[in-house]
Amino acid sequence: MRVVLQRAGRARVTVSGETVGEIARGWVALLGVARGDTADDARWLADKISNLRAFADADGKMNLSIQDIAGGVLVISNFTLYADCQKGRRPSFIAAASPADAEPLYKTFADAVRALGVPVAEGRFGADMQVELTNDGPVTLVIDTPPRAAGAARPLADGPTES
Repeated sequence: MRVVLQRAGRARVTVSGETVGEIARGWVALLGVARGDTADDARWLADKISNLRAFADADGKMNLSIQDIAGGVLVISNFTLYADCQKGRRPSFIAAASPADAEPLYKTFADAVRALGVPVAEGRFGADMQVELTNDGPVTLVIDTPPRAAGAARPLADGPTES
């Protein structure tokens, strides 16, 4: 799984002119799901972004998490994060999970962030969306779930291995 996080002062997503998700201060999370990703990947990534200290404290240092600032996350599905543009002129999306596999993992991710006490707004999976944001900083981070050996448990974002 891959997420592009953009720190936002505000953000919203519309579909056909209708606002379907909106946040004030927080993260815009463009989420890509790759073939072979699992619910463990979604939960690992949710824990990582919910506790990532990339918001400014009183001294202007990136020491606060989304939870510390009582911010929200706007989650937008984005299969193009797994585009391969190395050959030819047209991107290949072979590494991206199929919509049937990706949508449940997208929902697992959003639900896992919510379960950690962070308000979540969502786009509409698979829709043509227009995303507006006021990029704060700008701060933009790319996070990939770590690779793992076949059958191995996913380590928690900053702790021991899950059992």
